[in-house]
Amino acid sequence: MNSDAADLPPMALLQLLADGKNHSGQEMAKHLNVSRTAIWKQLAKLEALGLELLSQSGKGYCLVGGLELLDEGIIRKEMAHTASECLNKLSVLTSIDSTNAFLMRQEPAPGISACFAEYQTAGRGRRGRQWVSPFASNIYLSLRLSNNSGLGAFEGISLAVGVAVARALNELNIGDVQLKWPNDVLWSGRKLGGILIEVVGDPSGVCHLVVGLGLNLKTEKSMAQAIDQPWVALDSILTEPPSRNHVASCLLNHIVPLLNTYEVQGFSAYKSEWEGLNAQANQAVDLFMGDNRTSGIMRGVNSSGALLLETDKGLEIFHGGEVSLRVAR
Repeated sequence: MNSDAADLPPMALLQLLADGKNHSGQEMAKHLNVSRTAIWKQLAKLEALGLELLSQSGKGYCLVGGLELLDEGIIRKEMAHTASECLNKLSVLTSIDSTNAFLMRQEPAPGISACFAEYQTAGRGRRGRQWVSPFASNIYLSLRLSNNSGLGAFEGISLAVGVAVARALNELNIGDVQLKWPNDVLWSGRKLGGILIEVVGDPSGVCHLVVGLGLNLKTEKSMAQAIDQPWVALDSILTEPPSRNHVASCLLNHIVPLLNTYEVQGFSAYKSEWEGLNAQANQAVDLFMGDNRTSGIMRGVNSSGALLLETDKGLEIFHGGEVSLRVAR
């Protein structure tokens, strides 16, 4: 638990209820070495996390559907050598304000650091939007690394990370994955995940990069009420969704090696693959930059990941930033 954590029930209680079986108040009180009254107070916190607790007379309490909590040991065990040898530090947190913010606060360290959280109290998407983060339901992942080459070494990285995520999803037997410029992961046109890139430092010197990824694994009512666009989760794509720990290790297996070599390879190594996944290739779109709108035909991206838009003025280039892209109506 972190100082930025929410007021969550004790992890020992969540671990006990994670199996989805019935547990009596007496059993839980004994397990935590507290009174039954204290247990009732802790159980009352579960609803605020979007968790459904079922109470049955004479049987006790069960967490409907159970939980699969992330486990650093399992994730590391399932990681490929090419990824694990590049990963300097892996943190699995119960609750945090946001995984990106957590890594941004850390002191610079060699290699790549990664952080997962079960719950985010202030999860963020692009343009300051909230990223809905139900407890122990989805993937909330951030990775950090530094370089001495300036901002230019990270050009196009949000698109390249999208390619790595698509590769991981394909390995998990999820087809029809597409990428929407500059940072959305789609399945059949609906949002499955999003990428948030943050960079601080000297434009021509030491820079620190944090890559955030949110991936929807479980369809939650709280998400349906809060997300303002078509979206989807893995549990509605696959009959038998993979475990969260397996998804976590698979993502690291593809993203970590990419980050480790990106300063040398750059976006050019991923451009062709990204173009093949481009959700809006050759479509009429509206590009929004602040209050300005530019209409045209999406013609892909250039070697640095900038958007190529065919407008009345010809082929124009638009770089990343506070940009939204929507199919024109």
